[in-house]
Amino acid sequence: MEQERMKIQVVIFDIYSTILDVGPPPTNADALWQRLFEATLQTPPPVSRTEFSVRAARIIARQHAAARARGIQWPEIQWPSVVLEAIPSLARLAAPTLDEFLYRQMQLGRTLRLADGAEACLRQLNDDGILLGIASNAQAYTLRELTAALQAPGLNLSLFDRGLRFWSFEHGFSKPDPHVFRILTARLEARGIRPAETLMVGDRRDNDIEPARAQGWQTWQVGPAADGNWAALRDRWFLPKPEIKLKRSFRPL
Repeated sequence: MEQERMKIQVVIFDIYSTILDVGPPPTNADALWQRLFEATLQTPPPVSRTEFSVRAARIIARQHAAARARGIQWPEIQWPSVVLEAIPSLARLAAPTLDEFLYRQMQLGRTLRLADGAEACLRQLNDDGILLGIASNAQAYTLRELTAALQAPGLNLSLFDRGLRFWSFEHGFSKPDPHVFRILTARLEARGIRPAETLMVGDRRDNDIEPARAQGWQTWQVGPAADGNWAALRDRWFLPKPEIKLKRSFRPL
């Protein structure tokens, strides 16, 4: 049954495969892995990219199991701790150098770009005074990745209200945990915004759509065989802009 069209006050976005398209790794990822260690530690990598992935998967599985034993159904890890356990020699790096290493290391695993149509939709919603927020299974490097993608067309992270950004790494649990959506629902209700006036935009039914609906939010799924693309999102939920309207500009961080 088609959702009833109503006035939406706020849109909460997923990041990966929603705002950011996720593509395959760079074709020279193994060579870049070698160069990263030589530039950062002045030594060859102690393990291959494949062996590192195997080690990291084992560490994550162990940490997830421990968190579930403490009652956290959908746990989130801290990526720096995983990397340091997998490659102990990185512990000698100063914090800024380690942060740069972690960011560059993540860029070897996939390519990212702003999704087609996202820029126009985000600009329109911002101009129309719609509050924008984020609910993302993320790590600290996600903020830098998103910032870089937004900067290319002249946007920035301040499009998204600081009080309406949920980053899983800051909380220790992740979507589809209902507490992700309850936290944001409480923050919105404190501003006088009802769940039915909130729209969740994401690519996954299990992580984004179903848990948002369970809290009474409206939803829009992007991606293949989903509700539609970014242009369809604007057409479905938001009326054309009037000729004269007060513009709410975003500010640099």
